[in-house]
Amino acid sequence: MRNSAPQLNNEIIGLVESLTNASGISGGEGEVRSIVVSQIKSHVDNHHVDALGNVLALRKGEGKDALRVMLSAHMDEVGGMILDIDQDGFHYFDVIGKVDKRQLIGKSVLVGTDHLPGVIGCKPIHLTKPHEMRQPVEINDLRIDLSPEGSGKAHPGDRISFSTRFTRNGAVMLAKALDDRLGVAILIDLVKHAPENIELLAAFTVQEEIGLRGARVAAYALNPQLAIALDATNANEMPAWDDSENIYYNSKIGHGPVIYVADGATICDPRLVRHAITIAERLGIPYQLRQPGTGGTDAGAIHKSRSGIPSLTISIPIRNIHTPISITHIDDFGNTIWLVKEMLASLDRSLLTSERA
Repeated sequence: MRNSAPQLNNEIIGLVESLTNASGISGGEGEVRSIVVSQIKSHVDNHHVDALGNVLALRKGEGKDALRVMLSAHMDEVGGMILDIDQDGFHYFDVIGKVDKRQLIGKSVLVGTDHLPGVIGCKPIHLTKPHEMRQPVEINDLRIDLSPEGSGKAHPGDRISFSTRFTRNGAVMLAKALDDRLGVAILIDLVKHAPENIELLAAFTVQEEIGLRGARVAAYALNPQLAIALDATNANEMPAWDDSENIYYNSKIGHGPVIYVADGATICDPRLVRHAITIAERLGIPYQLRQPGTGGTDAGAIHKSRSGIPSLTISIPIRNIHTPISITHIDDFGNTIWLVKEMLASLDRSLLTSERA
């Protein structure tokens, strides 16, 4: 692994901290949206919030015929929603997005816009019968306890986020919602320092975790000539207990940004894949190629918009994705910023007129 990552200043690390500490469950991204708007509004030619809650912004380039490039990063995170309250004041809930139920018991959460503190509880081990211990935990077995002080203050529809706070530990960052607040931070930085050769169309999207919904309408509205989705992906480096071959994810933290060839929702445009690899190798930026497999990013909706949009995903590898706390390497974050900036700065129309494969 080459140690070529640019040094990141405290401002952008602080931005990641603010973004990850904010609550932004799918369909309730308001706190994140406020941060985004405050960060970009003085750096763009125009911006607005659309009907779904996407933040769409334009930063014009030089010349009359600059390439229209869409950069997308989703603001939402996985979490939950209050469904009902029982007679004892405990709260029924369900998950929003793909959340492993095994991760939930005993976790500290924040509920609603008032950030009511609570804990996810279930029957304690002292009261659990042996045969129950062998059964998988179901959502219906769990409740959120907001204590007597909080009981009655939460309502059906209130979002539930994990209460994890951002921590930096040497070369790594630990936080909830690194998927995809890392991408949001990168896109904010790109808006502030956009290459002049392109017309940058920034889409901070909503509801990616439940079906790429914001990206679909954003791509239609922006009508770009090509698009890059900035996201996070699984770092598959935990022990393989059954010694099975890893055929789905192969990225590791500390080994550079992950360039997608394909995933469960997109076959990335090969011209953009080659462009990313060429830039990385020319500058000595470490990179990884993601194995085709499951999952999807905003690119899965963007590339099917209108008459088709050439699209690519570049992700940052993180451990423990979609859990109350994830881990990423700061060098991967810095190298992704470097790679995407250089890719954009060297784009021209000849890429789109070349053969796809």
